[in-house]
Amino acid sequence: MDPIVEDPTTLEERRKVADVCLSKLALKGIPALVDTLDDAASRAYDAWPDRLALIGRDGRVAYHGGRGPVGFLPDELESAIQRELSSSD
Repeated sequence: MDPIVEDPTTLEERRKVADVCLSKLALKGIPALVDTLDDAASRAYDAWPDRLALIGRDGRVAYHGGRGPVGFLPDELESAIQRELSSSD
């Protein structure tokens, strides 16, 4: 059974939850950012309820998908990842 995660009340708790998610999903090698407790990034990216986004190596948004799950277009995200990877060669 998957663990139930309570809404973190401190940034440190939020970081620990993110670390558990990265570990359980075998994503430890992928950099991850944790939003502040006021959810500033979520609001800025209009991320609720779910959103696929790719931040390029230059720190700019390389891909910003539609609201999920209906707006999830994994093929578009994959193409954006490929473009990002090939542009850094």
